[in-house]
Amino acid sequence: MTVTGELSTGVALVCLGAAAWLAGSGWHAGARRARLVLAGGATAGTGPPPPGRRLTDVVLRVRGGLRPEWWAPAAGLVLAVLGDSVLPVVAGAAGVPLLRRTRLAGRASRARERAQDAVIALCGALAGEVRAGRQPGEALLCAAHDSGGLGDGQAAVLAAARFGGDVPGALTAAARRPGAEGLRGLAACWRVAADQGAGLAAGLDRLEGALRAERDQRADLRAQLAGARATAVMLAGLPVFGLLLGAALGSDPLHVLLHTGAGLGCLLAGGVLEGLGVWWVTRIVRKAEAAS
Repeated sequence: MTVTGELSTGVALVCLGAAAWLAGSGWHAGARRARLVLAGGATAGTGPPPPGRRLTDVVLRVRGGLRPEWWAPAAGLVLAVLGDSVLPVVAGAAGVPLLRRTRLAGRASRARERAQDAVIALCGALAGEVRAGRQPGEALLCAAHDSGGLGDGQAAVLAAARFGGDVPGALTAAARRPGAEGLRGLAACWRVAADQGAGLAAGLDRLEGALRAERDQRADLRAQLAGARATAVMLAGLPVFGLLLGAALGSDPLHVLLHTGAGLGCLLAGGVLEGLGVWWVTRIVRKAEAAS
């Protein structure tokens, strides 16, 4: 047998031995994990996570801790490095207040919707408690704890209901919170029931129906305006697509835009027109929501 044949035989034996050892260790590891799971011990993944999983966890952690508005200067820094110019960094820094304002407006809108849903739930729960035979004050105490529709004014309203205070006044004060405007209707129902002896449950049913109809109308309008919002987002992303297309065709659009007079003029005009277009679409959407 030649030296080459002996070397090939040795390499084959080493490979077979390594495969057998890996198979045995994998089988033992699998058996050990199965025993742990069947015994109610630790979970199957007792070892350290793979490198890809660790990288994904780091990216998700950074993404969750970094607020959306700070992605603008980060993107500007990347474009500044690629285009060898400081203008993208300045533009990214200028976009931080606008993105922060957008994020806070979205958060306020979601909080308003949650408050509206809580008020509707409060009216329904209060009507059910009154029909069950509870007195209005006691029914309000139970319904408020179950629904949480009073928000920050819950302590004042419950104190007025418990000690015979001005419940309609406390409800009106609690209605100043964004999204809790329906509490004014609840205060009116309470006042009418106390002054004229009218049925509180019937008024609460009508109020709940009106609030639900208003919420459904807003949801329907939001669905109809989804196309306009999608159009605005698509128009805002077209310049990025144009830059990527130019780079794919072999040109250098960043150099043209950031280092030539004509490019700077086009960049300025495009930025102004882009901002006007987004503002116009946003204005149309807001006017439609206000008209509803």
